[in-house]
Amino acid sequence: MTGIPGLSGNLILDHAFGLLLVLARIGATFALMPGLGEATVPMVVKAGMILTLTVLLLPVIEPALPPRPVTELALALLVLTEMANGLWFGWLARVLTASLPMAGQLIADYTGLSNVLLPSPELGAQTSVVARLYEVAVPALILSSGLYMLPLSALVGFYGLIPPGTLAWVPDSTETTVAVVAGSFLLALRLAAPFLLAAVAWNVAIGLIARLVPRLQVFFVALPGQIGLGLLLLAVLAVPLIMAWMEAMRSALAELPGGG
Repeated sequence: MTGIPGLSGNLILDHAFGLLLVLARIGATFALMPGLGEATVPMVVKAGMILTLTVLLLPVIEPALPPRPVTELALALLVLTEMANGLWFGWLARVLTASLPMAGQLIADYTGLSNVLLPSPELGAQTSVVARLYEVAVPALILSSGLYMLPLSALVGFYGLIPPGTLAWVPDSTETTVAVVAGSFLLALRLAAPFLLAAVAWNVAIGLIARLVPRLQVFFVALPGQIGLGLLLLAVLAVPLIMAWMEAMRSALAELPGGG
């Protein structure tokens, strides 16, 4: 007994179209996803995760897929739209997790540890060792604590918020982008606040000493003291700072578009 050739061919093409469309958004998301999308993750492992998640989500998302286009141009536009949606979603998650390296850079600036000889393509030419340390720690913390499940869960809900074939660049998305960027910078500043207060107090004390002892070479006293005080404060607050960041990430990643 044979089936209808035309019907079988259309069914295969419909499934292939749905697989391509879902793969475009998920693959683009994983390109910027913190933790799972790091450049240090082997490409074979990353490709396996993308394909597995695509196959698992396809039966759920397939009823909401748009009709299969009849022209190659329309198909390309749909794929590019899904890639743009995925890149935007992954970028939002990346910006949120960048708050810890930004806090490390602020800490290094306040404690006199910043160095222009240690550039980073992501954070700029004046990235310090502290910022680099936290930059390396972010994927380790995300993978070891299970935080990567929050953006993955939000990604599933993101399909309900932005149906396949619909571009996410709308006024509400602009507001979300601004809020996420502002929240990331605010969190970085909050994490570095103790070092800011210590730097202000230290500079006020050094200014008073300079007024009382004009002949004193203040620079040779201020810089070693600032670095020593900063390292001592960093040793005391290293663990609480990371715990506070992880707690903030649990709330922020859960509030990504489609989460909650």
